[in-house]
Amino acid sequence: MLHKQPKSKDILYGIHPAMEAIRAHKSVERILLQKGIHGENFKGLFQLIREKNIPFQYVPQEKLNHFTRGNHQGVVCLISPIDYESIYDIVPFLYEQGKTPFLLFLDRVTDVRNIGAIARTAYCAGVDAIVIPSKNSARLNEDAVKSSAGALHKIPVCRHDNPKEVLEYLKQSGIQLLACTERAQRPYYDESYQDPLCILMGSEGEGIEPAHLALCDKQIAIPMVGDLESLNVSVATGIVLFEVLRQRQQ
Repeated sequence: MLHKQPKSKDILYGIHPAMEAIRAHKSVERILLQKGIHGENFKGLFQLIREKNIPFQYVPQEKLNHFTRGNHQGVVCLISPIDYESIYDIVPFLYEQGKTPFLLFLDRVTDVRNIGAIARTAYCAGVDAIVIPSKNSARLNEDAVKSSAGALHKIPVCRHDNPKEVLEYLKQSGIQLLACTERAQRPYYDESYQDPLCILMGSEGEGIEPAHLALCDKQIAIPMVGDLESLNVSVATGIVLFEVLRQRQQ
């Protein structure tokens, strides 16, 4: 299977360009570092990565060479085409505007096109913001933006390092956490969605992180016939989100 590479404008090569991107507050998706890299310049970069909580990963030199034939100095910096926001800013703003928060939390959803399709659906269904963990989530590159039909430039996306802390904050803010999982007994259409809420959707393979599921106030399921274990996550998300919209418009 061929893997499409991120477009060149999403990638920076070298230690100093990576440091400048971080200092300029660009939305750095992840920094790939060559295994065994060392030196004073690298120490400066690594210190900056730690200070700013930038996701990073050590990889073999061959993987970095796959991005470019030029001199990458053991560093490849992946830049997101969207600007991330903070849920800690968005929730107070929603309440100040007199809105009933409607949030979506995507847990361990790693397929880029699924993320894009979900963002498009979420925007059309009136979701106020999407929350994703920094780790174990799809990279929001140009393919994700294209799949979203531009919705990723219109709906706030919040990426956080400590998703459990975020969920606890939402609960403390009066927002109900509602997990959609095939293990639940209550059908999604029997639930009321009039109060402030955050819908949690997990990946088709692993589902919602158990620690996150334990924080949820309620669980709902989409009834199905047949012997398939689950729906595509973007389809399942659309079903639930538009039920929320239907109820709130009544």
